[in-house]
Amino acid sequence: MIHFLVATHGPLAAALLESGRMVYGDLPGVHAVCLTEQAGIEGFRRDFSAALDAAGVNADGVLVLCDMQSGTPWNVACEAAFNPRTQPPVAVVAGVNFPMLLQTDEVMAARDVHHAAAHIIELTLPTLVQAKPVDSAQTDDF
Repeated sequence: MIHFLVATHGPLAAALLESGRMVYGDLPGVHAVCLTEQAGIEGFRRDFSAALDAAGVNADGVLVLCDMQSGTPWNVACEAAFNPRTQPPVAVVAGVNFPMLLQTDEVMAARDVHHAAAHIIELTLPTLVQAKPVDSAQTDDF
C-alpha cells in the first residue's frame, strides 16, 4: 500500500487535506507538511523528516505530492527519494491540486510507488480544463 505526503509552501498542504476531509471524510495514509516562514528551511527539513517517518509506517512506498518543481518542498523530497537508504521507497510529483489529492484513493493499493506516481499524473491530467460556454445551464445541486 502506498501512503502520501503533501508538501507545500505555506498552509496549502494542510488546507488541501482539510478540504479533502470535507468531501471524502477521513483520508487514511495521507499526511501534510508545510513550509512556513517561521520554521524556515531547516525547520521544514525536520518537519518533513518526521512526516515522512509517519507516512512510511506500514507502507510499501511514500508518494510525495509537492506544489511545484524546484521549490524547497520538492528539493527536500527529492533528497529523500534519491537516497538509496530511504525506506520505504519515495517518489515525488509536482503540481498537487485538489483533484490529485482525491485521486490518492485510486492509487493507494499499488505496491510500487513509482508506478503510483505515474498513475496519479495520468488520472489528474484530464482534470485540468479550461471553461467554455455550454448550451444549457447546469445547477450545482446534484
